[in-house]
Amino acid sequence: MLYNMIMDMLQILIMVVYINFESSDSLKSIFKDDFDISRLITALQIETGIKIRSDNTLIIFDEIQEAERGITSLKYFCENAPQYHIIAAGSLLGITLHQKTSFPVGKVDFLTLYPMSFSEFLLALGQEQLYEQLQRNDWPMITSFKTKLIGHLRHYYFIGGMPEAVSSFLSENDFDRVRTIQKSILSAYEHDFSKHAPAEIVPRIKMLWQSIPSQLSKENKKFIYGVVKHGGRAKEFELALAWLTDCGLVHKIQRISKAAIPLVAYQDPSAFKLFILDVGLLSAMGGLTKQTILQGNSIFSEFKGALAEQFVLQHLKTRQFIQVFYWSSDTSTGELDFVIQSNDHVIPIEVKAEENLQAKSLKSFHQKFNPTISVRTSMSDYRKETWLISVPLYAFDSFPF
Repeated sequence: MLYNMIMDMLQILIMVVYINFESSDSLKSIFKDDFDISRLITALQIETGIKIRSDNTLIIFDEIQEAERGITSLKYFCENAPQYHIIAAGSLLGITLHQKTSFPVGKVDFLTLYPMSFSEFLLALGQEQLYEQLQRNDWPMITSFKTKLIGHLRHYYFIGGMPEAVSSFLSENDFDRVRTIQKSILSAYEHDFSKHAPAEIVPRIKMLWQSIPSQLSKENKKFIYGVVKHGGRAKEFELALAWLTDCGLVHKIQRISKAAIPLVAYQDPSAFKLFILDVGLLSAMGGLTKQTILQGNSIFSEFKGALAEQFVLQHLKTRQFIQVFYWSSDTSTGELDFVIQSNDHVIPIEVKAEENLQAKSLKSFHQKFNPTISVRTSMSDYRKETWLISVPLYAFDSFPF
């Protein structure tokens, strides 16, 4: 009762004015002539029918890149009317900011939104107790419920963290519907390629984007342009790659040749791996069925390593102040999935899709560079040895680096 009363009070006290510039033709040119705040507020009130007050109204500008000079307007709100509270969001903002857009430097606080993490997925499923045990790193309790956690992780490999896919699964419990939503999202991305990118590089963007699942399914996951197109070269695809990374659809992970601080000083610009933003979208791009993932069919064995690495990478990318690379030896076939720099520590991470206790590349790296800690993540239970910490994949998101 008290909770409902508080929520009713908040609804009275806080008003939200939501503007989607992609669907609102009447407001797309609202900033074209000038940035007179009084005029802009009046227009927003007419459009929404809501009285805007500085003390109780949150203004949301969605798809702000669709409004001419929309991003620039944030500067004038900040300087001339700082009493108003504004959130601006949009697709492909990284691309928009490279298209001669006047950006209000120092006037905007950035918040990068990622797909829902595995921990957030558990909360969405109503698994608060499991979530709390993971956050506490209560390893005996976590091990006791590992079968349940592995089941949820397999679901996450299929569903991923895109909010619409998760919401659909919660309401309908229908994996086929989830896959339909994911394919719709992927189709929308490809539509955006044609809508926002220069026409001459759109075919190369699509070719590069569509090659990522096959690149990650290989044992050596170094990105090879020849897989994108027979005889393909870096120069031919460099603009397409820059476009995908700038818009946030792709994570580019550089190779390092030496494990020393700072890692960025030892990166090899010619060698890298590409991952996309969400493991569920990767499984959809790979055409994996629910039976393949949930039942562990033999076909899955060739791709499960890619899903495990994608899972680990996207959770590393959400951590502030952590830089992510990978390592391979100059003189042998040894390769380490990820190497991160956290504060003044270099931490190697080896990813295994199942209960594989061998860590040859990790051991080789450890002997060569002697890091403070080395991490292997797999389906095996938590274990701490003299030189190695084994972290279950389903607990990786909560492990304190």
